[in-house]
Amino acid sequence: MLATRIQDVCHLTGEFRLRSGRVATEYFDKYRFEADPVLLDEVGAALAALVPGDAELLAGLEMGGIAVVTALGRHTGLPCAFVRKTAKEYGTRRLAEGADVAGRRVVIVEDVVTSGGQIAISTRQLRGLGALVDTALCVIDRQEGGAEALAEDGIGLRALLTRADLEAAR
Repeated sequence: MLATRIQDVCHLTGEFRLRSGRVATEYFDKYRFEADPVLLDEVGAALAALVPGDAELLAGLEMGGIAVVTALGRHTGLPCAFVRKTAKEYGTRRLAEGADVAGRRVVIVEDVVTSGGQIAISTRQLRGLGALVDTALCVIDRQEGGAEALAEDGIGLRALLTRADLEAAR
């Protein structure tokens, strides 16, 4: 089962300082499944079933969404864009690298969703570039209100796994 494999690879025990400053004895390291090419390929294959039939382009969000969108694109054959948090100040100065998003039905791809905040920000930016965005995919929904917040922005969230799935896999 995929949830069990991800849980086994990503669940760490020890002492971890969180962004909030709090210290935790358990930690979920999402980069571990993204750095495992075999497991990442399985994730891409499973996530492909969640891509809407009218999707024209997949847009992976910096940083974790980039690996996931690349694996997903391999399984769907859809072109990909790599979305920065902010447009770079040099070179192409683009927010979205790779395939052009303007006028296309774009699906946002993220690794883990907590609040959905970055998806909402990136969706507004992509819509400003002419992208048609109403769906986001993620590997894991932490079930902390992200799906509900995104729905308020007209974005439906489709998750391969949830926090409950991973907890059940322990």
